Amino acid sequence: MIDISERANMVLNIIKARYGFSDKSQAIERMAQEYEEQILEPQFKPAFVKEVKKAQKGKFLKLKSVDELFA
Repeated sequence: MIDISERANMVLNIIKARYGFSDKSQAIERMAQEYEEQILEPQFKPAFVKEVKKAQKGKFLKLKSVDELFA
């Protein structure tokens, strides 16, 4: 059980009706999903973290300066 404002409750009811959810828990899940997609920066998304970790396992060329890159 959670304590929310009347306005937040109204928003949850609208989301519940719009998507045909059977309860407000599903509406909260949908809100969290939308928040993640629209608000959270990409570096916090699990798919991005997985991609970076995969790239870190690759082979790298160690250089002392940028000039070595073009030599």
